Amino acid sequence: MSRIAPVVSSNVDAKVAATLKQVKASVGMVPNLFATLAHSPAALDGYLSLSKVLSHGRLSGRQRELVALAVAQENECRYCLSAHTGLAKAVGVSEAEALKARGGDGDDPFERALASLAKTIVRQRGHVLDKDIERARKAGIDDGLMMEVVANVVVNTFTNYANEVAGTEIDFPVVEVKL
Repeated sequence: MSRIAPVVSSNVDAKVAATLKQVKASVGMVPNLFATLAHSPAALDGYLSLSKVLSHGRLSGRQRELVALAVAQENECRYCLSAHTGLAKAVGVSEAEALKARGGDGDDPFERALASLAKTIVRQRGHVLDKDIERARKAGIDDGLMMEVVANVVVNTFTNYANEVAGTEIDFPVVEVKL
């Protein structure tokens, strides 16, 4: 049971209702995460704005999903693992690839480096070592991409934490944290 229940669209102001309507039009539903963030219009708008900007970055949708899976696993967020497993599948990530990304691994050296860097950033709370930076650079992650990975870690950690605080009810096929 949720500790912070999702808002009911009929009980929110017009701007929030319009935002949730746009989410529904885009996604086909209003995921509980969005309806829970809607308690704070600033939090909802901040999340949506950063997500939109990052979708126009250098990382592909597939790569962003691999990072999201690595972050959700490291933060032990079942909601985000469940949501991003489905989203990753929609952009061509196989179940085996999703499992590898969750472990900071992958068959493709560049994708493995992205997932590994993301997990390292989360695990070490940003205090990565010189060897972590060097490993990422050797795999082709330049300084700009490194900052983009950090931004994706941040946006995913935000939703991981929001879901854990709220106890958001999972409205996707459930994926367990265990590997």
